[in-house]
Amino acid sequence: QVQLVESGGGLVQPGGSLRLSCATSGPALNYYVIGWFRQAPGKERVGVSYINRSDGSTYYADSVKGRFTISRDDTKNMVYLQMNSLKPEDTAIYYCATDYLAAFTPVQYMGGYTFGSWGQGTQVTVSS
Repeated sequence: QVQLVESGGGLVQPGGSLRLSCATSGPALNYYVIGWFRQAPGKERVGVSYINRSDGSTYYADSVKGRFTISRDDTKNMVYLQMNSLKPEDTAIYYCATDYLAAFTPVQYMGGYTFGSWGQGTQVTVSS
């Protein structure tokens, strides 16, 4: 089982930046892609971005292209989401997720992959 712990959320003004971190742990780190979803109040959770563990290829939702950058540091078992030019509509709980699947685990699609392992989330609030 992959364990995911997000950090780096907070309150930021529109146009500002935040860097989210996802710490992964587990003896196998058994996943192929890792990424970020977000859920705004009263809204469904949606995919934001992912990065392939093997080749480094990335995916971005149209809403964040050009503003967000996902990266990884395999030596530290960390994945990051650099968020620039933040907008109020970026306000959400951000969840780190992988395509590791387990029975009875909620799953969600993003960019052709099925994600089924989830962190607890970190709150991002973009407001004046």
